[in-house]
Amino acid sequence: MHRRTFLKSTALAGTGYLAGPLIRTHSRVKTYRTALIGSGWWGMNILRTAIAAGEAQAVALCDADERAFTGAAEELETLTGTRPNVYRDFRELLQRERPEIVIVATPDHWHALNAVAALNAGAHVYIEKPISHTLNEGKAILKAARDVNRVVQVGTHRRVSPHNMSAMDFLRSGEVGDIGMVRSFVHYGGGAGSPAPDEAPPEGLDWDLWCGPAPMRAYNPRIHPRGFRQYLDYANGQLGDWGIHWLDQILWWTDEKYPRRIASTGDRHIKRDGTDAPDTQIATFEFESFTATWEHRQYAANRAENHNIGCYFYGTGGTFHLGWRDGWTFYPSDRNKETVHVDAQLNEPDHQNIRELWIDFINAIETGQKPACAIESGYRATNMCLLGMIALQTGRTLAWDGDKGQVVGDPAANALLSRPYRGEWEYPW
Repeated sequence: MHRRTFLKSTALAGTGYLAGPLIRTHSRVKTYRTALIGSGWWGMNILRTAIAAGEAQAVALCDADERAFTGAAEELETLTGTRPNVYRDFRELLQRERPEIVIVATPDHWHALNAVAALNAGAHVYIEKPISHTLNEGKAILKAARDVNRVVQVGTHRRVSPHNMSAMDFLRSGEVGDIGMVRSFVHYGGGAGSPAPDEAPPEGLDWDLWCGPAPMRAYNPRIHPRGFRQYLDYANGQLGDWGIHWLDQILWWTDEKYPRRIASTGDRHIKRDGTDAPDTQIATFEFESFTATWEHRQYAANRAENHNIGCYFYGTGGTFHLGWRDGWTFYPSDRNKETVHVDAQLNEPDHQNIRELWIDFINAIETGQKPACAIESGYRATNMCLLGMIALQTGRTLAWDGDKGQVVGDPAANALLSRPYRGEWEYPW
């Protein structure tokens, strides 16, 4: 029998498994001069939420694509009565506007340069996940945040999702028993596809600037505006996109800060659409007290598997599934015990909890408290994804020294912690 429990109810409140909504811990409300770098779909989701909270004045937008910042500026003028200034180059924006908060929502290969420059300009930063395209870029962001003593909030918003918060309470309660394995996964459907031909960049897009420090390749509509994550020049595939959310949940649950050993296998078995990230991948992360795995495929959606996304925590007391839109469910080993379920509580559009994360971000700025998705946690979760990709690329198991941020005894793997930058751009580490 299912015991369905909604977050608004009190059924689990007495047991401590129900996380309450985030509330402001500061009494003073200030409006911050806010700039958005990367003015597309997800960046505007964040900025709209910030404006709705009443604590952000959108003073500037930046994007290499004029179509993105023009449409965003028009929307903001309608929404707020004030049209923000627009820029192609984030350096010019930072110099002229001196924003107090910068939202970084660019493609992954830009995150480090955007974030480090914003921090050095004195801004607090809300940065989308993953924090970086390479591991040493993440180190640079971490160092910059500490050097200037600014708050960095990472967009791993599941740390403030009510059902994820109550899931952590349940996992730590002992009900699941001793957990020896966690399996994280995303299995979305799709077919082989077909490649789109390269073409001239659309009018208004500075393609050279969009590529920036990454390799310059011919423009293809599959890359921009929303397909870049499946091109390894600009991101790290499904593991870097979806994997960080679920590996971060594992790190949130455990007291261990990083895995000791990482291995991965995978390839492009199905996709024939011109992308180059693996459509099939399995990565294994050995911790001191448990083993974690990641797996994804980009085909074969089906009704045979109960869940297509999330984490299974396997314990001596039962199996616990932590999901996204389907909340969480505990399946006890003892068949005489009831299944326990808590529904998700998400915001629209796009089933997220940006509102709660923004409130937490402002709290951290005004009180000095550590944010829910601090740069340290974002750095460690990003590292797991990137190490999985390096293990796949090298074809061997990596021994990881997380304190030093190095692969043990493997110079070739350590060389992949960074990569050369193109043109005028200088690597930040």
